[in-house]
Amino acid sequence: MARKIFFVCALLLPLCLWALSGVWPGALWAFVGVGPLIGLGVHDVLQKRHSLLRVYPVVGHGRYLMEAFRPEMQQYFVESNIDGKPFSREQRSVIYQRAKGDLDTMPFGTQREVYAGGYEWMNHSILPKPYLHDDPRVLVGGPACTKPYRASHLNISAMSFGSLSPNAILALNMAAKQGGFAHNTGEGGISPYHLQPGGDLIWQVGTGYFGCRTPEGGFDPERFAENAQREVVKMIELKLSQGAKPGHGGILPAAKLTREIAQIRGVRMGHDVLSPPAHSAFGSPIGLLEFIAKLRELSGGKPVGFKLCVGKPADFLAICKAMVKTGIIPDFITVDGAEGGTGAAPVELSNSVGTPLRQGLTFVDNALRGVGLRDKIRVIAAGKVVTGFHMFRLMALGADMCNAARPMLFALGCIQARRCNDNTCPVGVATQDPSRAVGLVPEAKAPRVARYHKATIKAYLELLGCAGLESPRQVRRDMILRQVDGFVARTLAELYPQIEEGCLLSDATVPASFINDWQRASAERF
Repeated sequence: MARKIFFVCALLLPLCLWALSGVWPGALWAFVGVGPLIGLGVHDVLQKRHSLLRVYPVVGHGRYLMEAFRPEMQQYFVESNIDGKPFSREQRSVIYQRAKGDLDTMPFGTQREVYAGGYEWMNHSILPKPYLHDDPRVLVGGPACTKPYRASHLNISAMSFGSLSPNAILALNMAAKQGGFAHNTGEGGISPYHLQPGGDLIWQVGTGYFGCRTPEGGFDPERFAENAQREVVKMIELKLSQGAKPGHGGILPAAKLTREIAQIRGVRMGHDVLSPPAHSAFGSPIGLLEFIAKLRELSGGKPVGFKLCVGKPADFLAICKAMVKTGIIPDFITVDGAEGGTGAAPVELSNSVGTPLRQGLTFVDNALRGVGLRDKIRVIAAGKVVTGFHMFRLMALGADMCNAARPMLFALGCIQARRCNDNTCPVGVATQDPSRAVGLVPEAKAPRVARYHKATIKAYLELLGCAGLESPRQVRRDMILRQVDGFVARTLAELYPQIEEGCLLSDATVPASFINDWQRASAERF
């Protein structure tokens, strides 16, 4: 709207002043005064660097003016004691600096109280190794997979077309293509904007089966096979639940539903698009695994896994029992933390339902170790991943690779306006309003996301070298310590103990912390 108002004013105001010049001598001076503002507005509309200025010419400079009066933006990342807190200015700063290719080193020493509760650090080696210059990649694909995928250690987490604008999806996929990492589609299906740049895709299939949906809302095998066998689709992720709203289906407000999105998803216009809370294609742990095997076959042998925010421990242990009983094993499992999520969610679900990432990740890692299957399944961690240290910490807790959502949006130019759910995003990221989406120029923003990814991977690999490691597979929980009280610190191995390999396969060796949930778990039912 501001963009349209500017164009009207830029056209009418000079004409009005010219018309008045014959009767009002000051009209000429008024034109001299507003002329530079009109020129500034034209520049703002035509430039491609700042999305906010393209959408809000002239007036958008007010934001940058206010920033100039605040204390110098610190060029470092201040670790939050609570992972679930909103992103701070300092967190955004490190993302912006890496996205722009600016210097992201920290002046003047550590800025945190190192004896405060929650302070964390990693132990370095007296003989550090030269850091790896290339991402060593992660091979995803078990024995039943005939088309394994070599994935980056950091990829774009699930964000749907519909939740994000066409230009945002284009820019993210362009970045994935440029940087050699994967782009998760989210549950909204595969759009032309995912396909056009040619970046690697992880196709997420949710409870609404968008992209493989029958007219009645069920699963359509033929449509699934058609999309899954596309060359750019490298992995298929079955979404059981997500961190933002676990136990609840996806939400796309009617205000963001366009005819194009409705056609891609196979839904009606004029209504909120609410995915069912649960899948209709299966209803038991064994049914889930059989469905995964079916998807793998229909895709032509590509890696298939599932994503969940951990809820009742017995439910996940039931899936583990079903793996042992059937011999059907997913190629990967994505663990989403309750602190994750970028889109619309009821406040109760966002704040008070689901297991945080650290607890959920260590539980999944332990459960898979307990049934002797950890080395056959890749584990992906999703939720508040910003820096190389975050990646190192998640690898120590049991992840093989990480997914990030909000940092990728910040690299695109998100200013955390928190208008994601009402279609009024001021920088064209989370909106379907063409007058706002035009602010985001994919060709200008994609390199920023690729630079952020490259710089964060580089930082992660440097930390491996600092620890004296030659491979990400060597990261252990005892390499990171957490200040718990004054001078008292504990390793993550102490705070999140690891159970013995195969200990859940015998009643005599089940750990005390698992006994009740393991006994309740059944491969036949949730």
